[in-house]
Amino acid sequence: MKRTFIFIIISIIIANFSSLPCTAQKIDSIAELILAEWPMANIAEIMKGLIKVDGKPEVTGCKYGKALSFNGSEDGIFLDSMPLAKLRNFTVEIIFQPQSGGNFEQRYLHFGEVQGNRLLLELRSVKADWYLDAYIKSGANQCTLIDPGKLHLSDKWYHIACVLDKNKLTTYINGKKENEGDIDFTPLITGKTSIGVRQNVTSWFKGSIFKVRITGKALTTEEFMKF
Repeated sequence: MKRTFIFIIISIIIANFSSLPCTAQKIDSIAELILAEWPMANIAEIMKGLIKVDGKPEVTGCKYGKALSFNGSEDGIFLDSMPLAKLRNFTVEIIFQPQSGGNFEQRYLHFGEVQGNRLLLELRSVKADWYLDAYIKSGANQCTLIDPGKLHLSDKWYHIACVLDKNKLTTYINGKKENEGDIDFTPLITGKTSIGVRQNVTSWFKGSIFKVRITGKALTTEEFMKF
């Protein structure tokens, strides 16, 4: 009886300790695949030498700490960097606050080429609401994810995730699936990145951005940034 009790105790201890490295390994594996993580209030310092700033985006306080505010007409950031290059699977995340009063068409993230192979994260602003738009082009293939019936209130904070898993593109808002579609995808290779505006300097974003993160993996909702 005594031996049985000791065996049970030892088994419980082993089970508890054996689970810890697995959790740590999972966290580490995600961390190793993060290709870019940009707290926007510090983007100029993080991307020093690779950044061009148009207008005067302002650092402002927000519920998460400090964010970068774009005025919707001349504030934009251009990076000589393209973290999606050669990836077959990826997750792009952004924590942002679209503000009312902006233009109807707004691009807040643009990866890749100006008119060629690219990924665009966009929104359409209607009165006090907005709806999500994501577009990807790969060679002759393209996929647009948009639903004007799925409206969200402006002037609130949101987490957006755009996940490419093999040949399926899926968007999420605050951890809930928004839209999905299929594309015969070949990895993007060349190009740059712009934030707050399209790379050809149109479709300015009005609002604030707290953070952008790019991971070289199709993340699950449990693996998204905390928001």
